[in-house]
Amino acid sequence: MTGAPSGLSRPARPEPEPEPSDAEVIAASRRNPERFAVLFDRHYTEIHRYVGRRLGTDGADDIAAETFLIAFRRRGTFEPAHSSVRPWLYGIATRLISRHRRDELRRYRAVARMPADDVVESHENSVAAAVTAAGFGLSPVLAGLRHGDRDVLLLVALADLTYPEVAEALGIAYGTVCSRLSRARKHVRAALRAAGHTVEEDDRG
Repeated sequence: MTGAPSGLSRPARPEPEPEPSDAEVIAASRRNPERFAVLFDRHYTEIHRYVGRRLGTDGADDIAAETFLIAFRRRGTFEPAHSSVRPWLYGIATRLISRHRRDELRRYRAVARMPADDVVESHENSVAAAVTAAGFGLSPVLAGLRHGDRDVLLLVALADLTYPEVAEALGIAYGTVCSRLSRARKHVRAALRAAGHTVEEDDRG
């Protein structure tokens, strides 16, 4: 006969402690700086991927690491009303990328000159590579965008941030996000249609 004796019940297993929010980790790190490592573990990989897709893997290690160093030093300025640090981190990373704007443009132009097969093999983490491999040739369009428009477009496309999160990341108004994204998408859609592809509307808030 198996199971607990009649009249007795198994003790309930304690519920696991919920994971602290990013804002709670930030608050704890002000008292105990080592707690900040939790945010590094949570978000480093995606920040590194975002930088690598824009600048290539060579500079991604340094810029991603610098993003978290700056965030650590400025953690006292983080607004606790924001539960997630993702927009904040992406904003820091984007501003660091802007210092390497020429490198980013050279990367897009180099990808645009490569045969599609070579792009897939050498730049498989790049959005520009993905669309070039599909025959879209988007790299020249990205290179030709205003840097502010490109930042907004890629924060939506690569980081999957919402419009309010992009506004938070870049410290700009919501309406500015909408206008920049509309302008960038207009150029991108024109390029895709010129290449003979059907383009669906993709506006979201």
